[in-house]
Amino acid sequence: MTKTKSEEKAHTVLCPVGRFFADLEKASGKDSAFFEHMKKSRVEFLKGIRSLVDERIEAIEKKGAPGDKRKATRVQVE
Repeated sequence: MTKTKSEEKAHTVLCPVGRFFADLEKASGKDSAFFEHMKKSRVEFLKGIRSLVDERIEAIEKKGAPGDKRKATRVQVE
């Protein structure tokens, strides 16, 4: 059984940011200058996320693997 487009849209789940951009697209239209700025801002948003991920990777790599710094020490018991 095939679904109609309206049924498919009813089942689509968007994150809040995606919903925000979709609502803006409906309100302003794809050909508006406003929407062109919004498309460019999406790229900047994703670049920002990428920089956060890169910083986190560097921090983990500098910290080293867990357990590298801990060494067992021999203790004499009387």
